[in-house]
Amino acid sequence: MRWALVKVCLAVTVMVVVAFAVPLGLVIREMARDRAFSNAEREAAAVAPALSITTDRDQLERVVASAGSDAGMAVHIPASGDAPAVDLGRQRAAAADIATVRRLGRASTTEVPGGSTLLQPVALSTGEIAVVEVYVPEAEVTNGLTTAWAVLAGVGLALIVGSVAVADRLGVRMVRPAQRLVEGAHELGEGKLGARVPEEGPNELRLAAVAFNSMADQVVQLLANERELAADLSHRLRTPLTVLRLNAASLGDGPAAEQTRAAVAQLEREVDTIIRTAREAKPQTVAAGPGAGCDAAEVVRERMTFWSALAEDEGRKVRVAGVDRPVRIPVARADLAAALDALLGNVFRHTAEGTAFAVDVHNGEDAVIVLVSDAGPGISDPEAAMARGRGSGSAGSTGLGLDIVRQLAESTGGDIRIGSSVLGGTEVRIWIQLDARAPVRRGHRGSVRRRRPGRLVSTFNRPRSLP
Repeated sequence: MRWALVKVCLAVTVMVVVAFAVPLGLVIREMARDRAFSNAEREAAAVAPALSITTDRDQLERVVASAGSDAGMAVHIPASGDAPAVDLGRQRAAAADIATVRRLGRASTTEVPGGSTLLQPVALSTGEIAVVEVYVPEAEVTNGLTTAWAVLAGVGLALIVGSVAVADRLGVRMVRPAQRLVEGAHELGEGKLGARVPEEGPNELRLAAVAFNSMADQVVQLLANERELAADLSHRLRTPLTVLRLNAASLGDGPAAEQTRAAVAQLEREVDTIIRTAREAKPQTVAAGPGAGCDAAEVVRERMTFWSALAEDEGRKVRVAGVDRPVRIPVARADLAAALDALLGNVFRHTAEGTAFAVDVHNGEDAVIVLVSDAGPGISDPEAAMARGRGSGSAGSTGLGLDIVRQLAESTGGDIRIGSSVLGGTEVRIWIQLDARAPVRRGHRGSVRRRRPGRLVSTFNRPRSLP
């Protein structure tokens, strides 16, 4: 591409130089010829006044000598009456040409060996026509022409060389970004997801580089979202696995029971491996539009019916509050159910049997708060627990459950906080915004927002007791 551009520019420049240089060279030659014959006309005009006064040979010789061109000038005076014809200087033009000029009375030029002659007619006092012949050598006609043509050729050559150099630089400026774009595409095709292209060069190539980099970022994000989706779907298996583990624990002793418990433990380890392997960027949860979403109270009642049966088997006290009337939130039913299952599953997984827990729903004017609290040992480092892929630090904890809850809250413009409950253990607060604000953007995935309207603070902090 680079050399093709140079060749095209070279051909175009050569054509332009030839198109202008050839006519200009011809014009310069004509100007040099006109200059030489203009000088000859001035010399002939210097003799004309003397011819109109006298035809004396001696006087005319002095006039011709004073003109400084006696070697190249000749005067031809015809005979008149008793006066003979007078010819001064060397005659170079043919007699027929001189006779023609005398008869026509017009100046004329004629070719002679070594150059040209100017034949200028001059009227005498006797009424006859004399002819002044001025010799113009070929060297005088071409004087300075070679230098002018050389300068013209040099200028044309400089233009050609300059155009080639400029075309080469432009070619490099265009080819290098294109080559980098090709190399980046090859690297991305080979699986090097970090391949990016410098956004430089001509505007079109710069826009192509911007589009390529944007495409590469989207590819990386899509792959990360696919891995994250696999992690989240795997995490949802924890709920049925918890049920299987509790049921397996009630099977008693025996080979079959031991094999079942071993299989459940192995399945839990495999799910943990999948989650830890596939943890990357979290796909954004799409917030529900106006009029969409679900009844949070209904979802809480449904999920607590499921978990209450397991709590009864383990001797756990359960309390549910705030679900006696509908509470609409802009969250999909499946997403809220998955978030509740993640939190309640953590209670069963990370607290001992017999540990009490509670779920409270508080409905405000612009937000809904869902509180999940327990009487367990609590979380010593809430910030670390919120960090995706780290969890609480205990066996089987990946932190994905809390991250699922955080993404659900942030998709509505809300947030999640971890604190100490009045039951003595952990309390997770889910803030769900109702005014359809844009999701919160954070620089760190484990950070939490520190905002809470005053009218709900007392509700959040008031003491509660289990029935």
